[in-house]
Amino acid sequence: MSPSAMLKPRRQEARHAGTSKELLIRMKRLTLFVPLLAAVSIIPAAAQGTSSSSTQRPAATATATPAKVAVIAFQAAVTQTNEFQRAFGDLQKKYDPRRQQIKALSDEIDTLTKQLQADDAKLTDDEKVARSRAIDEKKRQLDRDTQDAQSDFQSDMQDLMNRVAGKVGAVMTDYAEKHGFTLVLDASDQQSPTVLYAVDTTNITKQIIDAYNEKSGIPPPPAQGANQPSSGPAVDAPQPQAAPTH
Repeated sequence: MSPSAMLKPRRQEARHAGTSKELLIRMKRLTLFVPLLAAVSIIPAAAQGTSSSSTQRPAATATATPAKVAVIAFQAAVTQTNEFQRAFGDLQKKYDPRRQQIKALSDEIDTLTKQLQADDAKLTDDEKVARSRAIDEKKRQLDRDTQDAQSDFQSDMQDLMNRVAGKVGAVMTDYAEKHGFTLVLDASDQQSPTVLYAVDTTNITKQIIDAYNEKSGIPPPPAQGANQPSSGPAVDAPQPQAAPTH
């Protein structure tokens, strides 16, 4: 046998050995790739399942309390209570002497002014100046007395309003809670109204006045027009006005 013939089987064995090693390496790579491919394919499916379950899950909704709204003319409610009406009458009596003094001084100034005008032709220049100065001084005194009286009266009125309003507010809160109102709006301001429209059944002004009078036990004041505030609210609580239609 020639040497070349002897080398052929060895070369073929070497080729078979190399082929076997390459096949083994490929199989190992394939073995590693298959689990990786399976894992990659599972991730989107899992994500889709999570998304689907999250979208199908109903969202928890909070139960909302039905709104029940009331309207009150709060300032009118305060000033129409028996307690306020009686206290206001006492306040007017307190300031009656000062009011009479101011009126008397005002009348005196009017009389002196008319006398000066009537005697103008008979008076000298010095007499005219003297009388004019006296009248001017009385006018300044009248202004001071009027401003002081108004300031003191307003201060006492504010104290009275605050005292009664605090107690009326407590009665209103108790009434609203007992009757299930979730919101009470003040319709007192007619120049810049907060409430533009409300049905009559939502107005609790009279109910609060009656509840307060019953709780306080104070009887109504004597029926005298002088005890009624000249610039106060009407007897009937003002009703909210309807919103304008466009």
